Amino acid sequence: MSEDILINITPQETRVALILQGAVQELHIERTASRGRAGNVYLGKVARVLPGMQSAFIDIGLERAAFLHVADIWEARPHDGPAVAPILPIEKLLFDGQAIMVQVVKDPIGTKGARLSTQISIAGRMLVYLPQDPHIGISQRIENETDRELLREKVQRLLPPDEKGGFIIRTMAEDALDADLQMDVEYLRKTWSSITQLAKTRPAPTLLYQDLNLAQRVLRDFVGDDTSCIQIDSRENFLKLQQFGTIYTPSVLSRLMHYTGERPLFDLYGVEEEIQRALGRRVDLKSGGYLIIDQTEAMTTIDVNTGSYVTGRNFDDTIFKTNLEAAHAIARQLRLRNLGGIIILDFIDMENAEHKSAVLNELNKALARDRTKMSVSGFSALGLVEMTRKRTRESLAHILCEPCSACGGKGQVKTARTVCYEILRELLREAKQFNPREFRILASQVVIDMFLEEESQHLAMLGDFIGKPISLQVENVYHQEQYDVILM
Repeated sequence: MSEDILINITPQETRVALILQGAVQELHIERTASRGRAGNVYLGKVARVLPGMQSAFIDIGLERAAFLHVADIWEARPHDGPAVAPILPIEKLLFDGQAIMVQVVKDPIGTKGARLSTQISIAGRMLVYLPQDPHIGISQRIENETDRELLREKVQRLLPPDEKGGFIIRTMAEDALDADLQMDVEYLRKTWSSITQLAKTRPAPTLLYQDLNLAQRVLRDFVGDDTSCIQIDSRENFLKLQQFGTIYTPSVLSRLMHYTGERPLFDLYGVEEEIQRALGRRVDLKSGGYLIIDQTEAMTTIDVNTGSYVTGRNFDDTIFKTNLEAAHAIARQLRLRNLGGIIILDFIDMENAEHKSAVLNELNKALARDRTKMSVSGFSALGLVEMTRKRTRESLAHILCEPCSACGGKGQVKTARTVCYEILRELLREAKQFNPREFRILASQVVIDMFLEEESQHLAMLGDFIGKPISLQVENVYHQEQYDVILM
């Protein structure tokens, strides 16, 4: 199945959509003002060592200090001797004020700072360079054992005698020519050399290496044999990507196209509509069923419902078919929304063990094309499927949205009647402490209407009880939960 890649570039942001069979499969957004930092290498300064947590906060020049756990310190791990040897405690490895080279493995997300590692890895198109780890690994997506050994031997032959680092062979290297691999080796070694030179001359904290921008990463990481074309709607950036591709990804150049149509590129392929749908809770399935997706700080839950789907020989058959369709929709939504962390899937309950196995197999099959590392468990005793998906960047909703000013991110607001009763209690409290001439209630239109209509009797009773007049005033800028009680 051929795949199209669309790149929409403006001065403020770059957006990438992957289209397969006319449907958007992945969305990636990178904003100039808040570009992702995953993959960047910094010379940081240890701000604080926390022996109790076996962690340290590292100043790398960002707004919040980044987080480094002892398990992510390369020097703490035993590289010689038994593999089960204990990790050295962090207080013996780091001290306050120490300069240390680190790489961001997870962007700052929400209130959490960036996650760091001292094991540096630099990605090329065919290979990933591990300057501290002298072994050659191979992508798990290359399954044939003979091919794996041949690739390992091929890369080993290309390495210079003085090479002390190692490499991970990426999937794209499976059919690569020796010249392409050699070019990748030389580029990665040169990049590492420049990083180490900068680290010797720059004060901490400082940026030593910045990963490629999103448009360049598309050519390096996203383009595969199934990619038919890459369309870019900016001539200036099309020319820049051509120059980049000439040096690093020459095989991709023939598929690079400058889109010159009058209609916006994302409108033409329905991507804008897909972005709007990806921000909603409900996802409708073609059969009439639907998903409800709720994203929280701790986890994401996805609930499957039959909705109006009633076809099939019996109810069990309807449930089974809905769950099968939901498995594909869930895999697509995870990529579209870039959902990560712990994910709980609540499929419609199935009694048949074969149906459960088939749905789980279909889910794993749909997840197989995801570029992000994940693990999926079987059905639990409660009928839930638990899975994790590696979270390295903010989700689509966190990039495009912020918590609602009215509900504060709860997703719901108090009813007008609830707010009325809160105001009545507030009036009673104020009347016991103060002796004003009059009380004035400032609130939204819907709350004032409630006081004038359904709650007018309760308001009048309170006014008689406290012996003071109570006036009402509409504040159009107030949201439904907002109010003030003024003492006149």
